[in-house]
Amino acid sequence: MGEPAQTPFKTTGSEWLLPVSEYLGFPLDQVNFLACQLFALTAAFCFRLYLSPAHVSPLARHFVAALLGIGFLVFCFGWYSSHILAVVVANYLIIIKADLNSVHRYSMVISMGYLTACQAGRAFIFNYGILSTDFSGPLMIVTQKLTTLAFQLHDGMCKKTEQLTQEQKLMAINVRPSLIEYLSYNLNFLSVLVGPCSNYKEYIDFIEGRHISTRLKQHNLLSLQNAVCHKLLVCAGCMLFFLTVTRALPIKYNVDPDFVSQASFLTRLTYAFFSIQAARPKFYFAWTLADAVNNAAGYGFLGMDEHGKPSWDLISNLNIIGIETATSFKTFIDNWNIRTGIWLKTVCYDRAPKHCLALTFILSALWHGVYPGYYFTFLTAIPITIAARAIRRSIRHYFLGSRVMKLGYDILTWAATQLAICYTVMPFLLLAVDHTIVYYRSMYFHVHIISILAAVALHPQCQHVHSNNNDKD
Repeated sequence: MGEPAQTPFKTTGSEWLLPVSEYLGFPLDQVNFLACQLFALTAAFCFRLYLSPAHVSPLARHFVAALLGIGFLVFCFGWYSSHILAVVVANYLIIIKADLNSVHRYSMVISMGYLTACQAGRAFIFNYGILSTDFSGPLMIVTQKLTTLAFQLHDGMCKKTEQLTQEQKLMAINVRPSLIEYLSYNLNFLSVLVGPCSNYKEYIDFIEGRHISTRLKQHNLLSLQNAVCHKLLVCAGCMLFFLTVTRALPIKYNVDPDFVSQASFLTRLTYAFFSIQAARPKFYFAWTLADAVNNAAGYGFLGMDEHGKPSWDLISNLNIIGIETATSFKTFIDNWNIRTGIWLKTVCYDRAPKHCLALTFILSALWHGVYPGYYFTFLTAIPITIAARAIRRSIRHYFLGSRVMKLGYDILTWAATQLAICYTVMPFLLLAVDHTIVYYRSMYFHVHIISILAAVALHPQCQHVHSNNNDKD
């Protein structure tokens, strides 16, 4: 008997675009996602022009933003969208009924627990090792928003000012949000599918018309249009790159038995490097398009940059130039999935009494899902981060004496960083244990070994240098 027919175009959401999916050869869930994002881009312009704070009340803006967002969820995921709505409603009941002294803990346990349960179901229900656009993506974004709001509400209503950091003071919430404000913040069409996660106070300022100061309004239209056009051009370039280069360098070829057994170590290392580089544009595309949607609605104004020009990168999720030119592991992380990094810092790193680095990486792995590859990636990142800090503090100052030596140091650290990132994130894309072990064996676990040896060897020296040097990573 022949193998059963494949159904790559099946989805739990709407099937209106099935003919388009079949014509293009793309999975229907991805076509639905892209259609919603393009519709959101158009809706964002209309939202800014016809539903501006000058024309309608904040209540109307909240209602439209939430209604469109819920519509996107139902269109893309059908009845599976009820999982997202359920956890949002459950958390609203927590913030209005629970003790405010514990509201952040309840929210974290409920949100992360429900997310993990759904992701575990995804791993068993869907084909193991295959990523697709499913409801767990929006659920991950909602989890960030729910927990961020809960922690900031706890800061504003239960902590004294002197107990808060400067960032926590700025974002602390002093009043429980109404139901429509809560739904709008968590489910608005600007970010419901792919994010980014923004702070509650900043979102409310945007809805109520306080997001941009009055003296800058006359310059905003042109700068906003330029920002949106620039980001759409980046999306077009990333899509073109994905359709040409990315498809020609599949990640799974890194663990192909013939390739692993026959290719030299240098060949395998080179292919791994370029296949990881080629995998990035699909993330660049999704995050940049989401950023453009928010900007089109008038949300995302950061202020004036160092050149005196308006910047629309308040809620940008990545800095492509910063990623591609990163000369340290930390710099790469700081420029990749920026809003998730801020969320991890907000709810974990800044609040953990000890072992904050390890706990932050573990929370990040848990948030991403239950696939073993995620845990390989984030646990591997711990010794690499520690080693990178130790190496930087121990030797960097020796290369600052001349421009030539500094340039050589930057080139060397760029190459080391990109190779370390390649090694670290490969399991994130391979997902399965067996594929991950095959890959790491083919690489002889060299980054693990080098990182651990460097961290151990340089630890005493690092402490001595750090005690006499105020330069921080």
